[in-house]
Amino acid sequence: MAYVYVSIGSNIGRYRHITSALDALQHQFGELSVSKVYESEAVGFEGDNFLNLVAGFKTDKSVGELSVVLRQIEDDNGRLRDGPKFGPRTLDIDILTYDDVVGEVDGVVLPRDEITKNAFVLLPMTDVAPEKKCPGLDKTYQQLWRQYDQSIQKLWVVDFDWP
Repeated sequence: MAYVYVSIGSNIGRYRHITSALDALQHQFGELSVSKVYESEAVGFEGDNFLNLVAGFKTDKSVGELSVVLRQIEDDNGRLRDGPKFGPRTLDIDILTYDDVVGEVDGVVLPRDEITKNAFVLLPMTDVAPEKKCPGLDKTYQQLWRQYDQSIQKLWVVDFDWP
């Protein structure tokens, strides 16, 4: 069994799609470790604010098999794939880490570089795994957050109730 962290984001029907994603992940993988939910402005395009969080869980699926499951959850939530790379999303789920794997596996680069580039990924990682070291780096997520230029991207915690 591998332990996986995924990022989850939405800026269309945000609360509904985030809830749906968490429900689907729990149904598929069982117990989830879930960060606080953060709101942030869109990055890379003009658009409505996003809700973002990180979830962790165990899986016996390979990286490729997991990618297929996550893509299906996105599709089940109305994800359109014919628009620009940076644009509004009903749901976006990305594999951040897969155990301590470093490198490209099944077309997925691990760990995902957004962890250290985007506050809306790094801060939620500090919620769920503050003392865990980021694969390939000799620093914990908490250390990475302390070093991150927090003036670049503003985000704030929102009330979000999920069982």
